[in-house]
Formats: sequence, structure tokens, C-alpha cells
Amino acid sequence: MNLKQKVMTLDEFTIQELRNYPGATGQLSGLLRDIGLAAKRVNVEVNKAGIADILGEAGKTNVQGESVKKLDEFANEQFINSLETSISCCGVASEENENFIPFHDEHSKKSKYVVLMDPLDGSSNIDVNVSIGTIFSVYRRLSPEGTECELEDFLQPGTRQIAAGYIIYGSSTMMVYATRRSVQGFTLDPSIGEFCLSHPNLKCPVDSDIFSVNVGYYHLYEEKIRKSIDHFMARNENDRIYRHRFVGCMVAEIHRTLIQGGIFMYPAFGKYSSGRLRLCYECNPMSFIMEKAGGVSMANGKQRLLELKPAQLHQRMPIFIGSKNMMDTWQHIINE
Repeated sequence: MNLKQKVMTLDEFTIQELRNYPGATGQLSGLLRDIGLAAKRVNVEVNKAGIADILGEAGKTNVQGESVKKLDEFANEQFINSLETSISCCGVASEENENFIPFHDEHSKKSKYVVLMDPLDGSSNIDVNVSIGTIFSVYRRLSPEGTECELEDFLQPGTRQIAAGYIIYGSSTMMVYATRRSVQGFTLDPSIGEFCLSHPNLKCPVDSDIFSVNVGYYHLYEEKIRKSIDHFMARNENDRIYRHRFVGCMVAEIHRTLIQGGIFMYPAFGKYSSGRLRLCYECNPMSFIMEKAGGVSMANGKQRLLELKPAQLHQRMPIFIGSKNMMDTWQHIINE
């Protein structure tokens, strides 16, 4: 270990970034630190969930009609409360709430940004101790500063994101966020309770041998999607074998893809004829991160996902995302 190596915390990094841009107001830096604080609170409960009676069902469903876990509720409250007490956010839209939540105090109404989030992605993994995560994205409001935020502030195409990120609660807890300049990864050091810069300037490998899709629904996917899956499951002319992975948590899938490369596919199928993952809370932020890291994200074989304008807060969307070369291969197959 190099004892002279400088370990930079999330707070130190955001302050340094602020110094590099003298005209910046600091609201985005403050907002990212507020999200990091809420993530640390959630991480504590995740780590002691088995002994704190916080695992299991909450006894109700969310706006999506899905069973709400106790930890879902806790995470949602922590992120909303942290952002509401901040002076850097004028409102929040959460996957767990039917409508967006405007903040009413005068400081919040003067803020420039709104936040959209999935407070706890991969809820089905909670009770079996598999990776779960948080996803967020930040937009500059369209409504006038000094007033309460409006629905249109949240229904912007992904290309207009100012920042996006995720927190993964796994063997270690990491916060990865992207701005328009770069993608940075921070690992939580439990000994000091701080996120420390561990993965600077993340780039997604341009190629890989990993593909991720829920093959349990294979027979429900349309023919061209099945054809692309067949390609990755078969040996090719160079006797190349692709490895299949599927976790059931988008944060875990994208984190692996960002670090190791690959392609993650979540097509439309069956009753989810418009897709299953949420455009605003999951697809847009992950697509922004992946593109800033050099990857590609598509809604179908021809449409860049980030260019789509959401029609409603809880709109669902198919997504195909990953390393540039693997995405090029996938597009070629389904467009033949």
C-alpha cells in the first residue's frame, strides 16, 4: 500500500470540480453530496436488514402494481428527505410515488434542478441477499426559478440530463455518477464513512464476451430479438463462446457492463408489450452513464434511447445497452 497516495472523498472531489469552473453555483455539487449522504443511510440499513426487521413485504403495492418491500419504503423516504432538506433541488419524482413531489420552501423553489430516481432497484433480490441499488438522474428545470416545479420539468428527453448515477449495495458499496464531462466511481470506506474516489474516468470496454438477458422469456420475445440471442448463445466462426449473466437488478447488470463490457438486453415481451423498465427512472440515467463512458444505448434497432421524450412519468421502454462493438453486432443482426 502506498501510504503517500492521496485518497479523495466525494466531498473533496465535488469541491475540486467546483473550483475548476469558477462560474458554477455549486448546486449540482451539493445535490450529489446530498444523494451520497442518503445512500450512506440506506447502506447502513441494507447491511443490518436481517436483524432489523426491515426485510420482506410492506403489505402494499406501489403505483406500478408491484409489491413494496420495507426497504423500498425506507430508501424512498431517505432520498426524498435528504433532497428536500437540501437547497439544491426543487422537486423529486420517484418510481415509488404516483406523482412528482414539489418542494415548497423558498430555498428549494429557487433551485435549478429536479431529480428522478428509483430508490431501490432490484427489490426482488432483497430477501436473498443479492445486489440491489439506487438510480438517479438530474435535469435543469424548465419552469421559472422561484416557483414550484412542474410536470414538464421531469418529462425531458435523456439528452438533457445534467448528471446521472447509481449506487450499488453489494460486496462493497459504490456510487458511480456521470456528468457531461466524465464518469467517476466512488467506493464507500466504512472505516471513515466516506465515499472515496476509486474508479476515476470510467470507460466501458469497447468489446466483451458477456451478454445479459432473461432467457426465461425467450419464447415471448419477437423473432429478431430471439435471433440476436441465438447469435450470442452459439459458437461463431472463430469458435468464440459468449458468457451469459443475469442478476435481476439493473444496477448490478450495468455496473458489470461498465467495468467488464458486454451487452444488457431487456426487450418487450408478453404483457410488457411496451417494455418493462422505466424510461425516466432507469433507462435514461443508465443510458446517459453508458454513453458518457463510451458505450451505446438503444430503444430498438434504430432509435437512440436518450432522444425519446417521455410521455408520462412511469412510461416503460425496452432497452439494449452496452459495449460499442457488441451493440454494433446486435444492431446488424436485428436490422438484417
